[in-house]
Parts: sequence; structure tokens; C-alpha cells
Amino acid sequence: MAARLGVGLRDARLATHLTQSQLADRAGVSQTWVSLIEGGQGHAASIETWSVLAASVGEQFVGFLEGIPGSERPRDMEHLRRQNALIEIAQRGGWTALPELAIDPSSARSRSVDVGLVRPARREAVVSEIWDWFEDVGAGFRSLDAKVATLTARLLAGPPTTPDVTWTIRGLYVIRDTRRNRELVRELSALFAARFPGFSSEWLAALADPAAPIPGADGFLWSTADGASLRAARIRAGS
Repeated sequence: MAARLGVGLRDARLATHLTQSQLADRAGVSQTWVSLIEGGQGHAASIETWSVLAASVGEQFVGFLEGIPGSERPRDMEHLRRQNALIEIAQRGGWTALPELAIDPSSARSRSVDVGLVRPARREAVVSEIWDWFEDVGAGFRSLDAKVATLTARLLAGPPTTPDVTWTIRGLYVIRDTRRNRELVRELSALFAARFPGFSSEWLAALADPAAPIPGADGFLWSTADGASLRAARIRAGS
């Protein structure tokens, strides 16, 4: 188990383009200790140490365990669960789901949307970004804006199906409901409320009901801890 965890940590570190020293700085341990753990010598490491190391490469510890070599599930299983839950709800609302939608097809390393949603009959589209864990909130906000702008340009460039009718395109955050994420959103409630002023009840209705229009502003929903469903996020500045 220690050997498989070590390989899993090394793979996750390389995937996030971190050196051993950078990971050690994030986790508050020595570079030598990281090297030993990656080499399979982490059998004496505590659960707390493994949790900190997992968080330092952007993963929840449970999800990290599921992703280690020799396990049965994909490394990104927690993320996939939330994509799946969103798609299941959106299908009821008449949306066509486009998971991992590449928005820069001409680029060798295209940016992608976690789940793109399109309802052509109503000329509506959603850029849905799913977050299990935050590293840089501001960068996430800017990325969402850029992806909405890029998708808007692509859709408007296509052949119109209805004269003089444009597309309505919004952004949607789906965030894993963990204590850490709750505390972060509570601490930054004014910021999140300003960025996502759309009513979450309206968003849930728009996703699941073909007759419900897309809300007038970007939205924010919680994903349950098990990833099976979505629920409203009541964000109030100063709450």
C-alpha cells in the first residue's frame, strides 16, 4: 500500500507540474520526506500527513486513495461523479450535454469546459465548471469568464436557425459540499454572491425543466458530498 500510495503521489505531483521541493513547501514537510514517500517508504506517515500531501496536489484524500495505482476506479472519480449528476439532471431539462468540451479546437492544448450544456430550441447554453477543491479562486473566476466569452463567439459565428435571435449563455459553478469549501465560501460570501447573483432555485429549475428559462445571471450550486445530486446554494454577503 505504501508503495502504491508513493507512486500515486508522484503521478499526481507530476500532473500538477510540481517539483518535490515545491510539494514539500506546500505540505510543510521536507523534500527528503517527500522523496522517501514517493519511493514507497511512507508506511510510517500519518493519515494527517497523507491528507495534507493529497490536498497539496489538489485532491481530497478519499479521492486520492481511489486514484492510486492498483485501485479499481479512475483517479478523477470524484470529479466524474459530479459531471454525471449534472448531466443526469440536465437531460431531464432537454439539454444536450457536452462533457470536457474543447473550446479552442485549433489549439494543440485546448482549454475545456467540464460540462457544456446546449438547448438549441431555446438558443441557450451553459458553461459548467465543477470544483472539488480550490487552489486559486480568482483564476477560476477569470477562466469561467474567458470560456463563456469563447463559447459565445463560437455559437454566434454559427449559422443562425432563427433570424434576429441570439444565444443566451451563462456560467455555472458546481462545488463539492465539503467543510473546507463551505468555510471558504462563507468567509468570501460577498465575493461569491457578487460573482454568482443568479438564484440557485431558478438554476435547478432551468436544468431539470424544459419549460424553465435559463436564469438571468451566472449561478452556483452545491454538489452533495457523495456526488450523487445537486442542491441550492444560498449565498448572502456577510453570512
